Amino acid sequence: MVSRAKPVGSAGTPVFAILLPLLCITAFALLIVTRPEVPQGDADAAMLNGVLLWNSIMPRAMLVLIAGAALGLSGTLLQRVLRNPIADASTLGIASGAELAMTAAISFSPLLIGFSREMAAFGGGLAAVALVLALSWRRGLDPVTVALSGMIVSLIASALSVTLILSRGEYAMSIHIWGAGSLSQQDWNGVLSLAPRLALGFAAALLLVRPLRILALDDSGARSLGLALHSTRLAIVALAVWLAASVTAEVGVIGFVGLAAPAIARFAGARSTGKLMLTAPLTGAGLLFLTDCLTQILGPGFTDLAPTGAATALLGGPLLLCLLPSVHSVSAVAAQSTAALNRLDKPLLALGALFIALALIFAVVLTLGPAEDGWHIATGSLLTDLLPFRLPRTIVAAGAGAMLAAAGFIMQRVTGNPIASPEVLGVSSGAGAGLTVALFLGFPSPIIMLLAMALGALAAFLAMIAISARAQFSPERMLLAGVGIGAFAMAIVTMVLAEGDMRGYILLTWLSGSTNRAGAFEAWTAIVSLVVLTAPLPFLSRWLTILPLGAGPSRAAGLHVGASRLALAVLAALMTAIASFLVGPLSLTGLIAPHLARLAGFRAPGHQLTASLLFGAGVLMAADWLSRVVIYPYQVPVGLFAALIGGPYLIWLLSRKDVQQ
Repeated sequence: MVSRAKPVGSAGTPVFAILLPLLCITAFALLIVTRPEVPQGDADAAMLNGVLLWNSIMPRAMLVLIAGAALGLSGTLLQRVLRNPIADASTLGIASGAELAMTAAISFSPLLIGFSREMAAFGGGLAAVALVLALSWRRGLDPVTVALSGMIVSLIASALSVTLILSRGEYAMSIHIWGAGSLSQQDWNGVLSLAPRLALGFAAALLLVRPLRILALDDSGARSLGLALHSTRLAIVALAVWLAASVTAEVGVIGFVGLAAPAIARFAGARSTGKLMLTAPLTGAGLLFLTDCLTQILGPGFTDLAPTGAATALLGGPLLLCLLPSVHSVSAVAAQSTAALNRLDKPLLALGALFIALALIFAVVLTLGPAEDGWHIATGSLLTDLLPFRLPRTIVAAGAGAMLAAAGFIMQRVTGNPIASPEVLGVSSGAGAGLTVALFLGFPSPIIMLLAMALGALAAFLAMIAISARAQFSPERMLLAGVGIGAFAMAIVTMVLAEGDMRGYILLTWLSGSTNRAGAFEAWTAIVSLVVLTAPLPFLSRWLTILPLGAGPSRAAGLHVGASRLALAVLAALMTAIASFLVGPLSLTGLIAPHLARLAGFRAPGHQLTASLLFGAGVLMAADWLSRVVIYPYQVPVGLFAALIGGPYLIWLLSRKDVQQ
């Protein structure tokens, strides 16, 4: 008699089906018992406590269940239709696109957003996912390419959102607090609004079970069964976006529930499309409900410990890392190649020309600018008056750009990955998490902030190297590890941002990368750090030449791989932390500058490093100048402006069939 093997995880289904509801019931009972109440000595205490229970706690509990179910169903639809285990509203940029659309609508037309809030969120989410799918189409919607495209779209959308928030002041700061996923309720309107949408979405999803089963086959098999692939995919994606956008419009961004719910459901034994469609929404509802109860129980008084959306986002990074083994990908990014598209015959002469160009940019940035009566070149006493304002921020931009370029160059050489950079690998976000921890413990001095950011950046980079080493530094796994680490670190930042106090404003200013307040301290920090941290690099050129070949050849050449990677990681982390402290985490200069050096024809590591430093300084100086003049008399923070330049470049880079190193 032959026994039939059970699917992995099916034995845990009964335990899971009992454990999650039991945890939810226990947490809710504990919440009811420990919730704050109006003292009974008050004559109206009983009535006020009843109002609190039936108009705040109970509608919030129902809304949480509905939102979690909608996100779980949305994530299931996206993962099945794209055959991608890491697809959800967070990784595909849907949540960021919806939040950007909502932020823009609320900033410029509050009356209009009150009339069509859901449509604005749906339009933004659909535009974001359409861009992600367009970027990934040439690679057959490869999971890694989809995740990277989603990260790019999210980065650009986040940069635009922060720009709008800063331009609208305190009014728009409340938008950011809402965008962190606050589930507090004062009536049943949210439940009455979202419940019909979930019911309609679930009914539509049931009609799509058969097409989803067919889509589980390859495209040729699905076509042979008479399925219209493009129209079916579009309909399913639109339904998933509508569900996720409806939740975002109602309560803000709830991070990664759509990723976690199907993954947990599969782990518990749900394998077929029908079972996942039933189990994942229930899992999403239970997961969000449990998280929300814990944030209320652990919070002081009538306030939550953190917005629930930010708390669930903490699950995203670790979960992405856990799901890495299940992601099978074609090569989304080519490994390093020594083939040169063009090679400079006289690299030293080219470096001299670059230095002269940098000096010209420096002179233009200091002297040329608009005024009410047109453009002027500042000279004499006018230049003397402007130097205390322009010179520090120009030095800060140049120094930070050069340090980010050096850090990106090191990361690309150490990992052998041409798309590695502080921003892409989550190192800049790790620096932000370190800054957040420092701010959470008080309002420390700039030195303590820098130290905390350095530790955070180093921890993020070492974690990425450790995770990637298990996959032999596969470019795809490395980039996904960076996305996961970055998501976890930014969730920590978001939790403090959503508090709306002075710490949140400091973090928001840091996120924007504003150099408006740069002074002598920041300028000298940039100069000294650049000199001290780049000085050892010429002596490490042998490491930088051998490490891209891989661990085996490096050991054969007599290199101690672990020690050399650690030393370079410390340098890259310190440069990233200081540069991020000065200009924020979003600039993408660490990616652009080394690529510009290679495209210019520099191939020797020493020449390429020097060119990267010059390109990085020039790019960020130019971005700082443009951020001052493009919408004069207003200014765009340089970090955000550079991200809006670097994001499209990264899109172009990813759309290429290969990436030459």
